[in-house]
Amino acid sequence: MKIIHCADLHLDAKMTSNLSKEQARERKGELLHTFSRMVDYARKQQVSVILIAGDMFDTRNISATARNLVTDCIRNNPEIDFLYLKGNHDNDNFLSNMEEVPQNLKLFSEEWTVYRYGKVAIWGLELSESNNPTAYNSLVLDYDDCNIVTLHGQTGKYAAKDKAESIDLGKLKNKNIDYLALGHVHGYQREELDARGIYCYSGCLEGRGFDECREKGFVLLEVDETTGKCKDTFVPFAARTLYTVPVDCTGASNTSQVKERVEDELMKQALSPKSLVKIELTGAVDVETEIHEEYLLDCFCERFYYVKIKNHTTYQIDYTDYEKDESLKGAFIRMIQKSDMDSDTKSRVIRMGIQALSGEEF
Repeated sequence: MKIIHCADLHLDAKMTSNLSKEQARERKGELLHTFSRMVDYARKQQVSVILIAGDMFDTRNISATARNLVTDCIRNNPEIDFLYLKGNHDNDNFLSNMEEVPQNLKLFSEEWTVYRYGKVAIWGLELSESNNPTAYNSLVLDYDDCNIVTLHGQTGKYAAKDKAESIDLGKLKNKNIDYLALGHVHGYQREELDARGIYCYSGCLEGRGFDECREKGFVLLEVDETTGKCKDTFVPFAARTLYTVPVDCTGASNTSQVKERVEDELMKQALSPKSLVKIELTGAVDVETEIHEEYLLDCFCERFYYVKIKNHTTYQIDYTDYEKDESLKGAFIRMIQKSDMDSDTKSRVIRMGIQALSGEEF
């Protein structure tokens, strides 16, 4: 038996962060298309269940396009059961707008619900403030079943992006869980739960910002229905991937040298032209070093779907060089050097001051 574990689809997200209006519209459509492609993959691979561990949608106001596409994907694939557990972004709007809920769309609630497929038992609970304290003691699993449990929330190990219920992994140990399918963390994570089982965040299907870099996709579970053994494989599936590329500029004396270092780093990584790339300039440079960020952006913007440049370099300053400098720059640097600011703040203020004195925007 094959099962897809996915989560945090965030369909209908606006995608306006960083992108132009046209790109945001395109990426919004790509979110929907990736969901549709995943369902096509499931059909071709004879997947029996698509388990959605929360946050299928991004906001309460779901567009007709998103609602209809998801509904059609479910109705047009009656051989696949869609097990949908609502997350902290989800609400009842999707279901309330349906004239009739498809038979193959199966739901969870704030009480433990189980769907059985022979010896495979898929359990789920929508955590809330009221049921969280008793959720763990009320979960009783058969030792002889292959037990898959799904929850949406944050474990103590990971920081939450949005308010969500906490999951106490300690209270789920030794419960006969083979695979704990989690949602809410947007990056793929797989770790041991206890001697018998593992817990896994599938991550999101598509990265939406540079806090969601690297490969995104879903987990394919293959269960041997004779032995009950469960094999899990992460399947990268995103239409586009986001990358943060740090470039050490230490010792560079001008924009041309910085450009060469960026070129070298991008060559090493061999990124697809479809990628979204944030180039982070790091390291310490001389106070006289000019780094023209707009020029650098022009050099690389056509190589990828989207590029941004972030300058995080700091200045290496020998303040004795400016003790007797009569220029405005010298006077400004001496003033900042004598201030009570910490070294990082001094560096940022000096950078902005020198840019202003040079007539540059910052």
